[in-house]
Amino acid sequence: MAKKPGIPKGTRDFNPTQVTRRNYIFDTIKKQFSAFGFQPIETPSFENYDTLMGKYGEEGDRLIFKILNSGDYLKKVSDEEMENRSLPAITPKLSEKALRYDLTVPFARYVVQHQSEISFPFKRYQIQPVWRADRPQKGRFREFYQCDADVVGSKSLWQEVEFVQLYDAVFSELGLNGVTIKINNRKILSGIAEVIGAQDKLIDFTVALDKLDKIGEEKVKEEMRSKGIAEDGISKLQPLFQLEGDFASQVDALKSILNTSEIGLKGIAELEFINSGISTLGLNTAKLQLDVTLARGLNYYTGAIFEVSAPKGVAMGSIGGGGRYDDLTGIFGLKDVSGVGISFGLDRIYLVLEELNLFPKTITETTKVLFINFGDKEALSCLTMIKQLRKHNISAELFPDSAKMKKQMNYANKREIPFVVLVGEEELNSNTFTVKDMANGSQTNLTADELIAFVK
Repeated sequence: MAKKPGIPKGTRDFNPTQVTRRNYIFDTIKKQFSAFGFQPIETPSFENYDTLMGKYGEEGDRLIFKILNSGDYLKKVSDEEMENRSLPAITPKLSEKALRYDLTVPFARYVVQHQSEISFPFKRYQIQPVWRADRPQKGRFREFYQCDADVVGSKSLWQEVEFVQLYDAVFSELGLNGVTIKINNRKILSGIAEVIGAQDKLIDFTVALDKLDKIGEEKVKEEMRSKGIAEDGISKLQPLFQLEGDFASQVDALKSILNTSEIGLKGIAELEFINSGISTLGLNTAKLQLDVTLARGLNYYTGAIFEVSAPKGVAMGSIGGGGRYDDLTGIFGLKDVSGVGISFGLDRIYLVLEELNLFPKTITETTKVLFINFGDKEALSCLTMIKQLRKHNISAELFPDSAKMKKQMNYANKREIPFVVLVGEEELNSNTFTVKDMANGSQTNLTADELIAFVK
């Protein structure tokens, strides 16, 4: 017996319902991207090896899928290199290309390569799959989609204000009310590290601070001590552990902590600008919340940092995130091009909408009318009517075989097709159609025009 086929670990098949629901999310996001003035681009699924390598750190480089060269891919590798089994030396000779790890580095490459054709500031969105050679587990896949929007070539904080509104617009249209858009600023984190004398331990400090909600104040302090942060510095953080209240109250508390840090106060001023803009413009259903523990990709972001969490009661990680970066294109030689961007977590958004039963039932409807096949003569008449229905944007199909009625009806039930049309000898002679409503079993005899109106 032939072995049953399968797919690689960390990849997925999607059935018609899942694809339709995913497309619903894609279409909603695309609609809002366009409404906010973002233009779509696409980049190749694979890039040159040296475009990707060295851009994500040692761990990221390890997770990049490399593509073997065509033909005799070993011809550039010497016997000595093969014997030494030195992967860093051998891999670039075996592989000149690699699958993209994310959409950010390809976007940076795109901007540099096409800079003479781009009008800055450049607002782009991109929705494409990416690949990571990660260990598959629940919610983590080796192939998945990213939905990104970025603006490059502008340092204006109005872009951050617009991105908060964009998040709100997308999640409101999806019916996902009550999401929290958390915001912080890299300059504030740098300022705190400066105040406590831990500039050289910024990463250690923020990694520990990020765990405040999970392990509590004392455990965070223990971790900071273990990383070599001085006791007097930790004591200066005490007001930070007790931050509460609304946005303005938390900002006031931060000002007292950071009153000696120029960079920290600059970060506070940027947050106040964004919050003031949002307060004036308003949000539909989302809430903007200051979260001083938020650090996402600290080596990457230079200003505002965003993270979106699902409504209360839904056990899910972040469903979106992003922030401001000052030198995205510097890795390819184009300096001082500031940008800000956000992304949407498609798979997590899908799971949240599914858990809350927020997918509209109508989006999974495909065929609205099935014509029963009684034979070639009847089938031809049915196809004539089907053509008219399709012109009126009504999805219709003919069962391809003149099978038993029970089989054709079972097909309609399994596909959840709401209407079945029967065209037998009597209907052919009277030029009418018998329509069966599958929900209640009622049957009606109609003319062509009446059938169109009835189904519509």
